[in-house]
Amino acid sequence: MKVLLSIKPEFAEKILNGTKKYEFRKGIFKNTSVRSVVIYATMPIGRIVGEFDIENIIEDEPEVVWHKTYEHAGISKQFFDSYFDKKKKAFAIKIGNVKKYSTPISLNEMGNNIVAPQSYRYLPAQ
Repeated sequence: MKVLLSIKPEFAEKILNGTKKYEFRKGIFKNTSVRSVVIYATMPIGRIVGEFDIENIIEDEPEVVWHKTYEHAGISKQFFDSYFDKKKKAFAIKIGNVKKYSTPISLNEMGNNIVAPQSYRYLPAQ
């Protein structure tokens, strides 16, 4: 199963070029059969730019997650701390194989009235 994740353009680019190996989230998908992520780069791009396989998911207190991921986080400690401010739990999705689309796809092209998710959205099987 795949999920569509909204990711800021600068972070989407770092994932696609291999400099960001973890995607951080305050919450994670309930469905444990999710194996890959489709990347929706938020505005001003507003398109699906690629996808990646999920290698594993780290779930722990923010400081522990940072300690395990900081070398390949693709974000600053300051940004991380701000994002997880007052949170007791943090999630880090370990990015596996990455596929960059040669031509970004609009949400309309995905069909099924798919809209940009606030956080994530399960995608129908194709």
